[in-house]
Amino acid sequence: MGVLDSIADWPAPHTTAVHARIVDGSLTILERRGDQDQRYRIASLTKMITSWAILVAHEEGTVALSDHPTCDGVPDGATLEHLLSHAGGLNFDTTDTVAGVGRRRVYSNTGIELAAAWLGERAAMAANDYIADAVVRPLAMTSTEVRGSPAHGIHSSADDIAVFMAEILRPRLVSSATADDARTVHFPGLSGIVPGVGRFDPCDWGLGMEIRGDKAPHWMGRSTSPATVGHFGGAGTMAWADPDSGNIVVALTDLPFDQWDGTAVRHWATLSDAVAEAPR
Repeated sequence: MGVLDSIADWPAPHTTAVHARIVDGSLTILERRGDQDQRYRIASLTKMITSWAILVAHEEGTVALSDHPTCDGVPDGATLEHLLSHAGGLNFDTTDTVAGVGRRRVYSNTGIELAAAWLGERAAMAANDYIADAVVRPLAMTSTEVRGSPAHGIHSSADDIAVFMAEILRPRLVSSATADDARTVHFPGLSGIVPGVGRFDPCDWGLGMEIRGDKAPHWMGRSTSPATVGHFGGAGTMAWADPDSGNIVVALTDLPFDQWDGTAVRHWATLSDAVAEAPR
C-alpha cells in the first residue's frame, strides 16, 4: 500500500505521480507510479516556472516587482506584482479588464503572458529562452521543454516537476527571502474564483502560485497546511509543496480537466490528504 494508490481510480488514460519530501534540506523521492519517462503538457503549472524565472530576473536587476510594464494590454497602474498574483483585473484569456487593479483576484492567462512579455523586453531575448536558461537548465530538468504560452505551454515529466517544487521550498536559484515572498499572500484580502473549484473570500495567491490558506473544500485537500502552495492545470495536472511538512506531490495526466466529469478536484483532494496524513 502506498499514498499514491488512489490514482488507480482516476479516469485518465495515463497518470504519472511522484511523492517526495525535503529531508535534511534535499529532495528525497518516496514513491513513484506510472511511466516516469512520459512527458505531459503541464498546462498552468507552467505559471509557477515562468514566475520563478521572473524572480530570478528580479534578483538580477533585470526587472522589478514594482515595474509598471508598458506592454500593450497591461492595465493602467498594474505592476509586475499584480500580474503574477492575478490582481491586475485582466480577463482569463483576453486583455479586457473585468475588475480594477488590486480590487479582486481574477485568474488570468493573459496576465502571466504579459508579465513574460515584459521579462523578454527587459532581458532583450525571447521569454521562453530566458525561462529555460534561468530555471530549467540550472535545475537539470532534462525532460522539460519550454514552448508555447508562458502561461500554459510547457511539457515536462513528473520527476522534473518534483525537482522544481523542491526549488520552491529550498531554493538554489533565488534567495530564501525571495522564495519566502513568492509563497506569501500578495494583496491579501482579495476575493476571487479558483477556476473549476469555486469562489473564495479571501482567495489567497502568491507570486505565480496558489496558496491553500483557509480555502475549503479545496483540491489540495483538508490536511495539508494553510501554507501549502501549488497549481493545477487544465490538462489534468497538479502539483503542490507544503513548507510545514516538506511534502511534495506531483500528478500529471493526459485527461483534460473538463473531461473528468467533475471529479478532478475530489480525486486530487483524496490524493493530497493521503499524502498529508501518512506517517512520517
